[in-house]
Amino acid sequence: MSKMGKIPVQIPEGVKVGVKGATLLVEGKHGRLTQAYRSDRVKIAVTDDQVMVTRKGEGKEYRAFHGLYRSLVANMVHGVSQRWEKELLVKGLGYRARLQGKKLILDLGYSQPVEYAIPEGVEIEVASPTEISIRGADKQLVGQVAAKIRAFRKPEPYKGKGVRYKNEEVHLKAGKLGSAGGVG
Repeated sequence: MSKMGKIPVQIPEGVKVGVKGATLLVEGKHGRLTQAYRSDRVKIAVTDDQVMVTRKGEGKEYRAFHGLYRSLVANMVHGVSQRWEKELLVKGLGYRARLQGKKLILDLGYSQPVEYAIPEGVEIEVASPTEISIRGADKQLVGQVAAKIRAFRKPEPYKGKGVRYKNEEVHLKAGKLGSAGGVG
């Protein structure tokens, strides 16, 4: 039995979980999520306060889907009840972020500011010009948005300028060591 797969997912108050055909529906105060699953590989049973995922066979693929769908269910339940959050930091002279309607505007040292349209289901907050918070019910979407924003200007290894995750460590390189006393 899968270590994670055999643990039932507890359903907090205010969250509704349902199975309709081969689709799992999770609804809570922060949104509604749906996930298709392989009903030929796993069975998802919903009781009053927990969701149990069981596999229908003992092969390698059955075991893989067992753990996968249990994790997806747990992530969906957490997302609709508490939301997922990623925080980014903008470092560099003149680098900053600001919101303008449904767009995130980033000044990252390019000749033009980078405009990013905020997708549906994600909330972005700019607490200061150098801090960006991304929140949403869908863990995958929140992570994808954070990765896309970070990709506009990844942290460079010499001065550390760019967009990074809040807890990310950027290992700085020493740079060039010039000769002492000029040319020659």
